[in-house]
Amino acid sequence: MQTTFQIRGELITLDALLKAVGIASSGAHAKELVTQGAVKVDGEPESRRTRKLRGGEVVEVPEAGARIRLEADPAFRKD
Repeated sequence: MQTTFQIRGELITLDALLKAVGIASSGAHAKELVTQGAVKVDGEPESRRTRKLRGGEVVEVPEAGARIRLEADPAFRKD
């Protein structure tokens, strides 16, 4: 699954994103995925489930076949 996710507001936490796109069924499941090292942000393993994500970043969960590109909320773009 390759998809784009539009952030509402300035940022979204990693665990909230995993739940929003259906990769994690709960906060505990999101925590488990991150703790296991199953989540990458911009190609690097991420160990913080509450990492703040912003537009332009890419989150990957290879075991779920997922790649999510984040788009910034137009109201918060700093163009």
